[in-house]
Amino acid sequence: MAESRGEKVFTTAITVFLILFSLIALIPLLSVISTSLSSKSAVDMNLVTLWPKQVTLDSWKYIIDRPDLWRSFFLTLGTTVIGTVLALLMTALIAYPLSKPEFRWGPVIMVGVVIAMIFKAPIVPYFLTVRGIGLYDNPLVLIIPHILNPFNLIIMRTFFKQFSKELEEAAFLEGCGYFRMLFQFVLPLSKAVLATLALFYGVVLWNQFQHPLFFLQDPNWFPLQIKIRQFITDDSVIMAGAASTADLNYNERTLRAATVIFAIVPIIVVYPFLQKYFVKGAMIGSVKG
Repeated sequence: MAESRGEKVFTTAITVFLILFSLIALIPLLSVISTSLSSKSAVDMNLVTLWPKQVTLDSWKYIIDRPDLWRSFFLTLGTTVIGTVLALLMTALIAYPLSKPEFRWGPVIMVGVVIAMIFKAPIVPYFLTVRGIGLYDNPLVLIIPHILNPFNLIIMRTFFKQFSKELEEAAFLEGCGYFRMLFQFVLPLSKAVLATLALFYGVVLWNQFQHPLFFLQDPNWFPLQIKIRQFITDDSVIMAGAASTADLNYNERTLRAATVIFAIVPIIVVYPFLQKYFVKGAMIGSVKG
């Protein structure tokens, strides 16, 4: 069906707007990348805008040689991968029975889920509860509080509700139980919503800042975001181990820029592989009832 003139104008206007908005959003990122690739003298003289001046990789070489940064990186990577897998498993195990009309307690539980989504726990009681269950200064605090999100649970439950009932009934007639049905039939056919929620959970786990700031005291357990905060706020931390010579071709600003880009690259690399599932999973899981 051919588009009308008004539809073409609307599509063109939206496209131009999104392109301009994307370019504006890229400006800060390009500025940080340029700073990380520029020399100390160019940055000190404020010559760097959107293009690096006197290109050098010295800042990146210094950052990559920092063992404390790599320790925080692998800690964050491990908690993100493990936490995302556990979160998807927990969300699926709860969302599947809630999607069944024969589950009598489903509506009552869903009321509690909605309340938990709307009203967040106050910080002080939440802190005392987490500390009371033994998660204070425990790296598990980077995973356990994040393995179930009410909003993500509602998306997966709604997705499961539109699953083919005929297929489930046929499987049950062949002697298939609920657990086997979930893991052998439902989840393999739910790649779109799983990829979407994996991205949701993964971004939260990768970028978490409040939990480690509140609950972790041992520097060996600091995740990447806390380490970046140290680099940004404390010159003695970011310059620790740097040679005290005047001919260094980096300074605090170039090192901070390199550290910030170092932290966001993994998410940027992973996102294109999940993008094709993202819109489909989010729309199906949130629109259909």
